[in-house]
Amino acid sequence: MTVDFNAFTINNLYPDTDFEKNVVSFITEWHSPAKTVKVQTSGSTGVPKVLDVEKKRMRHSAMMTCNFLGLQVGDSALVCLPVEYISGKMMILRALERKLRLHVVNPSSKPLQDWNLPVDFCAMSPLQVENSLDKIHLIKNLIIGGAQVSESLKHKISKNIPESSTSRIFETYGMSETLSHIGLKQVYPKAEEYFTVMGGVKISQDARGCLEITAPSLSPSVLHTNDVVELQGNRFKFVGRADNIINSGGLKIQPEQVESILRQYLDADAVVGGVPDILLGQKLVVVVEGENTSEIRSGLIEAFKGIRTALSKNHVPKDVMFLSTFPRLPNGKINRRTILNEMKKC
Repeated sequence: MTVDFNAFTINNLYPDTDFEKNVVSFITEWHSPAKTVKVQTSGSTGVPKVLDVEKKRMRHSAMMTCNFLGLQVGDSALVCLPVEYISGKMMILRALERKLRLHVVNPSSKPLQDWNLPVDFCAMSPLQVENSLDKIHLIKNLIIGGAQVSESLKHKISKNIPESSTSRIFETYGMSETLSHIGLKQVYPKAEEYFTVMGGVKISQDARGCLEITAPSLSPSVLHTNDVVELQGNRFKFVGRADNIINSGGLKIQPEQVESILRQYLDADAVVGGVPDILLGQKLVVVVEGENTSEIRSGLIEAFKGIRTALSKNHVPKDVMFLSTFPRLPNGKINRRTILNEMKKC
């Protein structure tokens, strides 16, 4: 199904699949007299909940992204993310507000499997990108959200896109409370280290070094996050979650810093956590997705060397565990909480 919002009437929509019906349902809800829309949070950083979000704030968010990417009336877009979450809703709303031609594709792990046409704009999860590497050059502006983009995936992207391509790919930073993202950093063709915040958004840090977001058009109050960051003007670098910090022998370790180094050497996802230890209080353990192969073991040896060099020997995990497949939330994010609970049982 394709919805041309430049020549749109609600009566011209003929959904076939369940996902297409969900898309039409949201478009209908958006055109209702109600001033708010219900949004389901993912539960990746807390208990899942349903938010009542003002439509005018969602409209502001949609236009901020369209302006940042330079999208024009009549451009094409593709939605392949669940409409229950803010990510899918905002893709539809961006198309509606900028009058784009929206292609509706079932939100599977391989959304481009049967797709062969160029598209001006699309949003995907890292897992969807991983499974679409042979076709992402068809997308002119791709934003990736839901989880960090690993070094391994960045390498695969640059390796698979032809030099003649005009594609731009961005990693996003945001949450349901910020109505999708408030910052983007380019992954391709240039690999940026810092997120750039969009217009109308101001950032600062609290006493813990965590990001605070002031965006009156998106939220009536300052948003206090648990994300430790480094600031550089209107740009910031994500360091890790404050509530993920591990205290091992008195050393406070940010697991995301260790994970980012691991991903440079492993062609697999990895989660670092702390398990109770008599001497250290918490012992650092890494769980790797996949099998215990010679290739993975070799990668871990090199990764541990890299951790010693970049951080310290005390940041090197003391034990390694393997899970054939990581549990993931419905939006594709790794379910860190479940993995850590399994880690503590062993």
